[in-house]
Amino acid sequence: MSKVIVVVIFLGILVSLFSGLFYMVKDRGENSRTLKALSYRIGLSVALFMLLLLLWKLGFIEPHGVQP
Repeated sequence: MSKVIVVVIFLGILVSLFSGLFYMVKDRGENSRTLKALSYRIGLSVALFMLLLLLWKLGFIEPHGVQP
């Protein structure tokens, strides 16, 4: 279940990123839609990071390093 939530948030980040790009090209700086889309992306990125830390602390996920 936690993997699904992480993937959904990550997809939301990508959608927000590409909508910001679309608004930047379409509006040419005349509107604040680009700023709103990129602000949502930052908020979702911070939320995803905090969720990953919480899942790690609760023991739902376990980090691993690259083994040589």
